[in-house]
Amino acid sequence: MISLEQMPLQVLEMSLGKIVLVRLRGGRSIRGKLTGYDQHMNLVLEGAEDVTDSSNTKPLGAIIVRGDNVIIISPSP
Repeated sequence: MISLEQMPLQVLEMSLGKIVLVRLRGGRSIRGKLTGYDQHMNLVLEGAEDVTDSSNTKPLGAIIVRGDNVIIISPSP
């Protein structure tokens, strides 16, 4: 049986190689392919883009997002 502490990491494991939407503190939103993460929820995204303003997306390329800035991670529509 999976404990509640393990669930977030399992969700990240299932999202590896897929496009995710990450909402950050300060209101920014970033979309990209999740290629890695660690136990602190630090994320490695490839092909990332800033989608905070949906009418003006900005390419970011490969980035690392520090876990303490992450509010929500979800599959991208």
